[in-house]
Amino acid sequence: MPKKLFRRLALSPEKLREIRSLRPLGDWIYEPNLWHINRASTANAFAIGLFCAMVPAPGQMFVAAFFAVRLRANLPLSVSLIFVTNPLTMPVIYFAAYKLGALLLGTEVRDVEFAVSWSWLSGSLGHIWEPFLLGCLVMGVVASGLGWFFVNQLWRWRVARDWRKRQRRRIRLRK
Repeated sequence: MPKKLFRRLALSPEKLREIRSLRPLGDWIYEPNLWHINRASTANAFAIGLFCAMVPAPGQMFVAAFFAVRLRANLPLSVSLIFVTNPLTMPVIYFAAYKLGALLLGTEVRDVEFAVSWSWLSGSLGHIWEPFLLGCLVMGVVASGLGWFFVNQLWRWRVARDWRKRQRRRIRLRK
């Protein structure tokens, strides 16, 4: 993975301690493992962030932060990956989740017109919540697993490639 890019974008521990709004959270927020960039913490952060992105619940950032702390994953990466579902991608992802859930449950896909209102939530969501939540859960587990797997494999590939380059360079220097 582009470790240097992540390091350049990440905040240093000194900069973190200067952020006053983080002080009420206590000293656990400054745990070095939460901010360290390595293969395990990055892969776990992708798994956590992508899973939480697919869960249609308020407070996704807090859930991602909680699991990042508990599983010692990279905290900023876990939290930022929930923005995979943003106002532009959310309708597509959630409609696909609903269709997947309906397919898995063997129910008919209803023609649902989306509106951001309490009446829509109380009326329409009551009819589609089971396939919708099942689809979101399945998509979250799949996205989480794929994210963890690809980051892990990409990291290993990059390390192996860099190691081979160093070996070739050492052999050329010996000649």
